[in-house]
Amino acid sequence: MSATPARPFGFAIIGCGLIGKKRAQALPSSVALAYACDLDATRAQGVAAVRPGCKAVTDYRAALSDPAVDAVIVATLNSALAPITHDAVRAGKHVLVEKPGALDAAQLEAIAADAKKTGARVRIGYNHRFHPSLLKARELLDAGALGPLMFMRGRYGHGGRKGYDREWRADPKLSGGGELIDQGVHLIDLAGWFLGDFATVEGHATTYFWDMKVDDNAFLSLRTAAGQTAWLHVSCTEWKNLFSLEIYGRDAKLAIDGLGGSYGVERLAYYKMLPQMGPPETTIWEYPGGDDSWRRETEAFVEDVRLGREPAPGLREGIATLRIVQRIYGH
Repeated sequence: MSATPARPFGFAIIGCGLIGKKRAQALPSSVALAYACDLDATRAQGVAAVRPGCKAVTDYRAALSDPAVDAVIVATLNSALAPITHDAVRAGKHVLVEKPGALDAAQLEAIAADAKKTGARVRIGYNHRFHPSLLKARELLDAGALGPLMFMRGRYGHGGRKGYDREWRADPKLSGGGELIDQGVHLIDLAGWFLGDFATVEGHATTYFWDMKVDDNAFLSLRTAAGQTAWLHVSCTEWKNLFSLEIYGRDAKLAIDGLGGSYGVERLAYYKMLPQMGPPETTIWEYPGGDDSWRRETEAFVEDVRLGREPAPGLREGIATLRIVQRIYGH
């Protein structure tokens, strides 16, 4: 398959709900959105209307059969993510699929096998990696500003809303689980990005408040082969929305708080240990602008295809994350 078509790079978006709309808005102006697809024709038409030449359809196979489509963005319910992605990969289309990418690791493993045959590139939509505070944190880590890493601590949560326990996320057949597979996978992905692969997985998921068959809280302790630990808690009984990630090295600590909007201003603090110890040298960055992570992630995906490089996070990372989820769920 051609990684760099001579014509404008052609996209299709499958799933035109809240996330699909965000994905459409994040598309670079240099690419063509050929199709907007949703089972609800009105939603598909709403996305198509803002991009000249875009067709609104209710059957995604129309997009997969069109040679003008080079890549698809899949932003459906969790239960449909893997089947649609797999069909796209078999059709030779590159895919940016919303997290978690599948209900379980086996679905992603099957997709990976066929992606090798067709040359399709698959990026998993863990857009949190593209928030400015996390990009800066990674830059500081790579520059050696923290020294060897020891452990990290992450908390992520929201308070739900009236009727939350009757939405699709509360149905395990559609969601694959609760808060762990919803927001929890973001923390697991970030932990792996900073610490590497985890050899030991411990923890549990439970339901404290919401009347549903999936978890509303999960607690994890993940350890690398070298003993570095990620201690994570995710919750949809967090009555004030919260994002907090702390990364501890032998020489310094990073603290990331907020993601913008209801999570508060995004902020990164760098605490450098001094030779005499005591109060650290402190540097703080704040990012009060809007959430640009979707655009940055989409641009990275376009570059994946243009350069023929393996996306990160891609199928390997997505499989590792879902294996951890399954261990906690006892599957």
